[in-house]
Amino acid sequence: MGTSFWEGTRRSMTEATGLPSAAYADEEFFESERQRVFERAWVCIGVAPDVAAVGALVVRSIGSRSIIVVRAADGVVRGFLNSCRHRGTELAACDAEGVSTIRCPYHRWGYNLSGSLISTPRFADVPRTEFDPDDFGLVPVRVEISGCLLFACLDEGTPPLDEWLGDLAERTGGYDLERWDHRESRSIEIEANWKLITENFQEYYHLAWVHPELAKVSRVDDHYRYQGPGMYCGQTTTPVSADNRDDWLVMPPAPALDESDSVSGRFVAIFPNVLLSILPNHVFVMRLEPESAGRTVEHCSFLLPPGSDPSEDEFATTRSFWFDVNDEDIDIVERGQRGLSRGGVPPGPLAPRFEEPLHRFHTMLADAMTLDSLASLDVPDGDRPGETTDEWGAGTNPTPPAVDARPPG
Repeated sequence: MGTSFWEGTRRSMTEATGLPSAAYADEEFFESERQRVFERAWVCIGVAPDVAAVGALVVRSIGSRSIIVVRAADGVVRGFLNSCRHRGTELAACDAEGVSTIRCPYHRWGYNLSGSLISTPRFADVPRTEFDPDDFGLVPVRVEISGCLLFACLDEGTPPLDEWLGDLAERTGGYDLERWDHRESRSIEIEANWKLITENFQEYYHLAWVHPELAKVSRVDDHYRYQGPGMYCGQTTTPVSADNRDDWLVMPPAPALDESDSVSGRFVAIFPNVLLSILPNHVFVMRLEPESAGRTVEHCSFLLPPGSDPSEDEFATTRSFWFDVNDEDIDIVERGQRGLSRGGVPPGPLAPRFEEPLHRFHTMLADAMTLDSLASLDVPDGDRPGETTDEWGAGTNPTPPAVDARPPG
């Protein structure tokens, strides 16, 4: 796509428009996006508990590529391309537990969990010249855990994950998310482009009309900025309103949360594909796996604080509320996809009061799609400690998070 494609995106917030419809409906754009975004960015591929145990192995797709991630006996989590170094056969088709050797199903070449080639059955019946097994280990892929999320990156030139996430680890540090436990997961097929799903999550302009029940626990007037430097878009509900419905608060909260974390809901969309909702007593993760321009698989996971033991009724209340809200979101983003695919109208203006995160997200996308290398990516700035900016009309948080409440400097 030429520079004219991003003309509306590159304007200032008060003049910017949304993305052209082709960004959501065109398969050629989608294929370019898989290569330039998903095969170069730090992509969320799961939650940390997926690889908590030694011998855990998970299979994940990033763009058009397949990778495997394992935790070895030394405690290190490692990633590799899901392809044997003999003739390229897929090594693993599904997740597994208790793995000690990664073995190719075709000719039984075996690799240890560090990726080294350790077995080549009958390969030396007729010796080859200059064959060294050390030259044929699995091809490594960058993988890292941050908080409760598991990330992978296929491109060595992309900045490190801590630079990608900016201040997010500090911003959410009080929750001690790396210790939270997995409770339940499910996957949902959505007939919509992945960007419509994350955009819908990022703005609360639609809240009163699409989510009348959610608006009782996450009121429009209780939304504030939660956005520092980093490749993410964030907002907070402070307080999580429970005067009409307490579906989000029925389970016991995590211990030792500070004044702000204990009363707030944090909602963070990490570019490109993970939507993270942190409440005082649970985390709801939605990981987006694009399959085509008009189809996305949404992988949903619930995490609970360590030691939390809610009753099944308590957990079911929170789970049902989330999926009722999610069903409403799915309906509206699928209608959005149909409108963009069948109507193809020119992009319209963004609402500065509610859609500044979308402008931030669209700019990230434009950068990823146009830069020759993400090594030159400028991670966007955000609110700095001590700032009380109300540039977009959301007001000043009465109980700001610690990272925003401390003096500047």
